[in-house]
Amino acid sequence: MNVILLEKIGKLGGIGDTANVKAGYARNFLFPQGKAIQATKQNKAEFELRRAELMAAHNEKVAVAQKRASVVDGITLTMSVNASDEGKLFGSVGTRDIADAINAQVGSDLVKAEVLMPHGVIRTLGEYEIDLDLGYDVGATVKLSVIGLDSAAGVSDDGRIEEDDTSADAEDDN
Repeated sequence: MNVILLEKIGKLGGIGDTANVKAGYARNFLFPQGKAIQATKQNKAEFELRRAELMAAHNEKVAVAQKRASVVDGITLTMSVNASDEGKLFGSVGTRDIADAINAQVGSDLVKAEVLMPHGVIRTLGEYEIDLDLGYDVGATVKLSVIGLDSAAGVSDDGRIEEDDTSADAEDDN
């Protein structure tokens, strides 16, 4: 099915491009979301009348995405997590954790879907560069340091918390 794109869509094309897509994709996603219209002579003529309006709306959305990127681009995050002596995490650091940490640090409105982690969640201590996709071909990069959590209680190899008995003895002496 041939469609006229009303906004830039990934690998299909930009505003005003005609793309040949499967009928189900067009009917179930592109048409209901207002991202495309069917490519007929009448729709092509109507699109040409609305082209300037659509381009202005697209440019406005790109400007908003670039403003969001300027807030978060290049920041450095430090996350403290429970980890073994070998540097393996008890659990993992995922997209939601990173988005929440960024939002807390700079007051942005990042959602977990905008955090790109192509190799999966983080399961070891270390430093990572996390890419963010803020839409409309606007991206940002964040540096993340995952460090071991310092606590009074020790953590055994199987993840159990071991209480420090010396602090309990000191309280009993008083």
